[in-house]
Amino acid sequence: MSDSPVALRDLLLTTTRTLRRRWHDLLQPWGLSPHEYRALDVIGRADDPIRLGVVAKELRIVPRSATEVVDRLETRGLTERLPDPADRRAVCVRLTDEGRRIRAELASARDADAVEMFDRLDAEERARLSDLLHKLVDDRPR
Repeated sequence: MSDSPVALRDLLLTTTRTLRRRWHDLLQPWGLSPHEYRALDVIGRADDPIRLGVVAKELRIVPRSATEVVDRLETRGLTERLPDPADRRAVCVRLTDEGRRIRAELASARDADAVEMFDRLDAEERARLSDLLHKLVDDRPR
């Protein structure tokens, strides 16, 4: 095994793809895409109904795409649209009871998958991995 920067980059990318593939596979029984789950999660984290523009911004997509994602979630009964009380031209969205239930199920399934994925590492290895990954992403000077 090489520890060159190029090899480490490729290994980290492979690990990330593995996590994404596992997540995509995990979502299949619910019939949701990772993008739809992210929208469900953004909407579910809001205390009050939120504007579609906020959903788009959180997902880093154009508003039209956010509308399409919310349309699919609404068709499945997971979200509902409401008029914005502050601006009658604007539309807000919130989770339905079913949307909250599915979001909670998926959060539990995702957490269980993370445990399964990282359980092959002992506590010391997980701590070391955490330290190394933080070192790579933290903006703090070394």
